[in-house]
Amino acid sequence: MRFYEYESKALFRRRGLPLGKGRVVASETEAREAAAEIDGPVVVKSQVLSGGRMKAGAVQFADTPDEAAAKYAEVLPIVVKGEKARCVLIEAKSPVAKEYFASVTWDGRRKLPVLLFSDMGGIDIEEVAEQHPEHLSRTHFSTILPLSERIAKEAISAVGVTGPDLVRLTPIVFALMKLFLEYDLTLAEINPLARLEDGKFLVLDGHVDMEAEARGSHKALLTELGIGEDETRQARPPTPFELEAARLNAVDHRGIAGNVVEFDGNLGLVIGAGGGSLTLFDAVRKHGGKPANYCEIGGNPSMSKVRNLTRLLLSKPGIEKIAVMMNVVSNTRVDIVARGVISGCLDAGKDPAEAVAIFRIPGSWEEEGFKILSKYGVDYCDRSVSMYEAAGRAVAKMAS
Repeated sequence: MRFYEYESKALFRRRGLPLGKGRVVASETEAREAAAEIDGPVVVKSQVLSGGRMKAGAVQFADTPDEAAAKYAEVLPIVVKGEKARCVLIEAKSPVAKEYFASVTWDGRRKLPVLLFSDMGGIDIEEVAEQHPEHLSRTHFSTILPLSERIAKEAISAVGVTGPDLVRLTPIVFALMKLFLEYDLTLAEINPLARLEDGKFLVLDGHVDMEAEARGSHKALLTELGIGEDETRQARPPTPFELEAARLNAVDHRGIAGNVVEFDGNLGLVIGAGGGSLTLFDAVRKHGGKPANYCEIGGNPSMSKVRNLTRLLLSKPGIEKIAVMMNVVSNTRVDIVARGVISGCLDAGKDPAEAVAIFRIPGSWEEEGFKILSKYGVDYCDRSVSMYEAAGRAVAKMAS
């Protein structure tokens, strides 16, 4: 779940990271007032979840309060990568001497957090990694052993930073590492982290992504930041389709049939169990299929929950069929999922035999489930068919 910049900075403030003066505004009048309070040149920044604001002209500079109000009116309607601004952030413009980059994220292969640090901030870190690898350090650290400032210091010094800059940067980067672990983040990034002309350091921009499954653990924080329970954010605001899926999942506490992410394909997916969602999603794409959505199902959801999800998927324009596929399950009854899928198809006015490309859920109450599917002519298979092969069968049905 992605935070807006102003939310990321609110989180940084809790850890004492150095931030400039600024506030979120919702009108030209407020923009003028904010600039007057800052009493100096300001930056007018559109608040969107995607990148590319500068290139789109959604970040502007102003020297006076009246100019800030005019820039607000200019920036607000700009659409950045298809996304409208939620609001606008007015911040003091700072005299920058040098820019750095600091980020903590997960290394899936090492299964450890990794601290990335560069003395070439303000530009895409991918470009630095490719063209100036000696200016980027990668430092893994444990989630079990106590954190130490030494780790941050070594990461910073690895790109040649020494002296007072090293001393001042170390606690900032260390705080970012602690924040990453404390709030179950998948990304905590500062870019640029600026050294000002007077030698002080300041966070100019920041990005935070939180693990979606950690929302419950940090409910108080999200409430404080004004992030609603229905905001299932990715790199963009949630779509009405995703919001409706979240609502349907929330009204029934039994199991999961949600976490839906919308795509523009034609094959609806009801997938899950033990990492099965990601595996099956990738398998569909590997076979050349075009998923219309990602989702997660498991934990023995009720028949009504599966029924509602199925109906919702089949109501989405462009979806021609759905594929119902799971890993081997022990705590989810196959017959209940089968009943839910069949009911959802009928609710949507679809013939289950035509609407379901494949049903592959091996596990408890399997025989009962297969009897139900057989009655309605749905193509199903058991665990002798791998998930990869089942995904291939589903994709093949789309072409037939």
